[in-house]
Amino acid sequence: MRVRRIDAARVLVAAMVAGGVAWRAAAQPTSVVTSPHNLSAGGPGAIRATIEDQVCIFCHAPHNSLPVRPLWNRSMPADAYLIYTSRALDARPGQPTGASKMCLSCHDGTIALGSVVSRGTPIQMAGGLTTIPHGTTNLGTDLRDDHPISFRFDASLAAKDPKIKPPGSLPHEVRLDPNGELQCTSCHDAHNNSLGTFLVMRNTNSELCVSCHQVGRTTVSGHGQCIACHQSHTAPSGPYLLRRQTIADTCLRCHSGLTPGAANVSPDFMKASVHETRSPVDPPMPMSEHAACTDCHEPHTMGRGRGIAPAAHPNMGRVSGVSASGSVIVAAMNEFEACFKCHADGSTRQPTVPRRIVQNNTRLEFSPSAASYHPAQAPGRNPDVPSLRAGWTTSSVIYCSDCHNAQPPGQASAGPRGVHGSNHAPVLAARYETGDRISESASAYALCYSCHDRASILGDASFPGHRKHVVEARTSCATCHDAHGIASSQGTPMSNSNLINFASNVVLPDRVTGRLEFRDRGLFAGECFLSCHGVDHSPKRYPEDRGSLQPRTVPQGRAR
Repeated sequence: MRVRRIDAARVLVAAMVAGGVAWRAAAQPTSVVTSPHNLSAGGPGAIRATIEDQVCIFCHAPHNSLPVRPLWNRSMPADAYLIYTSRALDARPGQPTGASKMCLSCHDGTIALGSVVSRGTPIQMAGGLTTIPHGTTNLGTDLRDDHPISFRFDASLAAKDPKIKPPGSLPHEVRLDPNGELQCTSCHDAHNNSLGTFLVMRNTNSELCVSCHQVGRTTVSGHGQCIACHQSHTAPSGPYLLRRQTIADTCLRCHSGLTPGAANVSPDFMKASVHETRSPVDPPMPMSEHAACTDCHEPHTMGRGRGIAPAAHPNMGRVSGVSASGSVIVAAMNEFEACFKCHADGSTRQPTVPRRIVQNNTRLEFSPSAASYHPAQAPGRNPDVPSLRAGWTTSSVIYCSDCHNAQPPGQASAGPRGVHGSNHAPVLAARYETGDRISESASAYALCYSCHDRASILGDASFPGHRKHVVEARTSCATCHDAHGIASSQGTPMSNSNLINFASNVVLPDRVTGRLEFRDRGLFAGECFLSCHGVDHSPKRYPEDRGSLQPRTVPQGRAR
């Protein structure tokens, strides 16, 4: 009697059907036989056996298999994996379990492909190959650069993270295991490669990704495809699964002049003063000395268009921020709220110019309750600012990015606007000399003159000593004026109106009276007690013919 050899695949299918087990792959248009998972000698892939003709034997066996469903024919790898983690992950993955561990028995490279339980000796592979070559399909034992697996995906997790959809909303193709855990098999069907990379459903328009991830909507076409920025396995960044090692490098895949329609910010990142620090993707202290594109832009919800100060620009998306009161907010409504994440409470960065009153919390400096302030949060209350150029009024509100920008305000340029980088520190839109003994010119104080008319300033329209100080004595605007503002807890409208906060490396106490202060005496009038450039003001009043005037109360928060 002739004995016919029966392929284990047929036995396995028959056993599953007889047992009433629904085998999802059987109903699919393709089978494992025509996929790279067919490791038999006749398999279509580059990795295959030398003479073994059974297809399913590499994973399943009808006899002598492990007591693991479904008739598992491979040893389970050891629990020695480095697990994915990041601050953005509310789930707590442990060592791989269930189906994921089965997948890893081939895909972590620790167990030979031909090492099966039902055979006393390993199946020989063509070319002497023993494991999957290193690459995207050989994940290794370091899973920190791979999508997290083996964690419980339940309503509790969805409640913690608004960017995760409830498990009840998952499409039928995306399945959790019997324990409610997300596994490799939630995204991949090992028996069906009809969609490529064994996906359970199409991902042409990120359909598979958004089955679980609720990231919002964007009108920027290039940001609508998850795979444009992310890769699920062996991601260079590790956390956030980015296609490059840092957030900036990932963004520059498109924003470096190679993608039509995408702003080219690459030249700005090469300038002397740069906002992006190219820090690790998940730095230990994200709000201190670390800056990334995503601190200002939420890429999944970005839009196109222009904003009206102080409202957040559409291209910022629903980026997080800190409110004017100091509260953390999920989506910044105003541009300054995004800036306050790094430049307000807890900031360790010292002011560029040393000041008599030291403050590095811009939230307090720009507050409408401050002694005086530039109108970044709200309009100023001073109606007398004769130096404003056309387009600006005393009711105007400005953006932080009007002064901190890659391009001067109001000037057409071929480059993109934004706080990416500048040749003028700290990321200033134009030149602003803050040193002493600087010769006045339109370029030396180009930043100030972009909003304040140079002829008005040097014509002493608002202060009768401007020309004498700036031109003749070569004193910088920064010597007397603190551009952001003076917090209400540190200054007063009488002593610190008009953004007066003397630079302590230039202005010293008056050697006659020992005082160092400015006193506002009314409209375009005041007096100073100080010593500057060897000249004592004990005090020096302006205008000279108003010396008999008595000080009067000035509106709180006035700034010229």
